[in-house]
Amino acid sequence: MKVNLYEKYKKEVVPALQKELGFKNVMQVPKILKVVLNAGIGRFVKEARYIDNVENTLSKITGQKPMRTKSKKSISNFKIREGMEIGVAVTLRGVRMYQFLEKLVSITLPRVRDFRGLSEKSFDRNGNYTIGFKENLAFPEIKAEELEKIHGLQIIINTSAKNKVEGKALLTHMGFPFVK
Repeated sequence: MKVNLYEKYKKEVVPALQKELGFKNVMQVPKILKVVLNAGIGRFVKEARYIDNVENTLSKITGQKPMRTKSKKSISNFKIREGMEIGVAVTLRGVRMYQFLEKLVSITLPRVRDFRGLSEKSFDRNGNYTIGFKENLAFPEIKAEELEKIHGLQIIINTSAKNKVEGKALLTHMGFPFVK
């Protein structure tokens, strides 16, 4: 019987965090609100096929249709005009979010080359965590033969934690492999 990440959160993580961080109420315990996957187009901004390629890989990884992000203002040094498509993003919540995080922790991270653990420096002051991937080959849905160009992506895990300590405690109990 396989227990999914949400069940683990409710049964194991909440009581452990309540005890560890000294919360009296269950509602004070931090939780994961959303997960955002983001991939910038970069220097391939003029190639429409490249944007489609990135969009397809993100939809394979998440099982959800990505949204194309447009630039808010023109930047001449980067040859970007206002309204140009410069990236692709997906926001995951609820069941899909927990399924994705479970897959990330148990399958994807161990497949990353030279992986020694996640850095603790990637927390912001509100307890949110960001992971950057230089290439998308670590995800099991992506086959190396099918890819035209390998691209990187970033994963932002948005939590209700109030600070870094609470955010790290939450993700550690959820099974994220941090560097010791």
